[in-house]
Amino acid sequence: MVISTFIIFAVLAIIIYTVFAKGMKAMSWEILTQIPKGGYYYGKGGGILNAILGSLALATGATIIAFVIGLPVALYINVFLIRRKHLVNFIRFVLDLVWGIPSIVYGAFGFSIMVFVGLQTSLLAGILTVSLFILPIMIRSMDEILRTVPYGLMEASYSLGSNKSETAFKIFTRQSVSGIITAVLLSFGRAIGDAASVLFTAGYTDNLPNSLLEPVATLPLSIFFQLSSPVPEVQARAYASALVLTVIILIVSLFSRGLGKRYHKTKINF
Repeated sequence: MVISTFIIFAVLAIIIYTVFAKGMKAMSWEILTQIPKGGYYYGKGGGILNAILGSLALATGATIIAFVIGLPVALYINVFLIRRKHLVNFIRFVLDLVWGIPSIVYGAFGFSIMVFVGLQTSLLAGILTVSLFILPIMIRSMDEILRTVPYGLMEASYSLGSNKSETAFKIFTRQSVSGIITAVLLSFGRAIGDAASVLFTAGYTDNLPNSLLEPVATLPLSIFFQLSSPVPEVQARAYASALVLTVIILIVSLFSRGLGKRYHKTKINF
């Protein structure tokens, strides 16, 4: 166990050190505040502001959609279907199975739907595809948290005259608010860091999108395109982009832990 733990932390430390060491050398205010100019991928000026804002917009939109759909599903499993064990276990098995599907498959599925309905690569297509990708993650994360709510709370709620909907949204949700926040931010981190699911759906552009129907740049694809450049300076910028993405995910992780601790002792008032 000690050896396994050491290997995991060692690999993580090497990755973080490599990203920070190479990324800080190429980091500049220009990279963070400007969009790519002509010839950016051949060593010219500009930055990755389009990819930063595009990633935040895409991940935020996908997380909101997944949350709006995922929370009622998780509550339905743990409140309305609590006595139907076989059905609940089957639903959880299906969600785990869908969770394990590679994100590139979601990208291909989203692309086929786009072709069918005549939708072009755009921010909207990327949001819908990524929301499908993170939806099983969000549902199962919330489900595991809701399973820890004491059954006695449900019985107490029913004894006071509450129905199942009131018990689900007023009791279970409030009791699990810290875990729900963690699930939402975990899904956001997966959404902002995935490249395969947006490769065919969100497209890529050096400009900032003005609407949901325009292509959008993302940090993972920006890193890929910069590393594909034969210019060493551009490859160094790729590590700066990776550093930005790593810092964003790190902030999200710390933010989720902070909110989780803050709301961990949420009390139920009947």
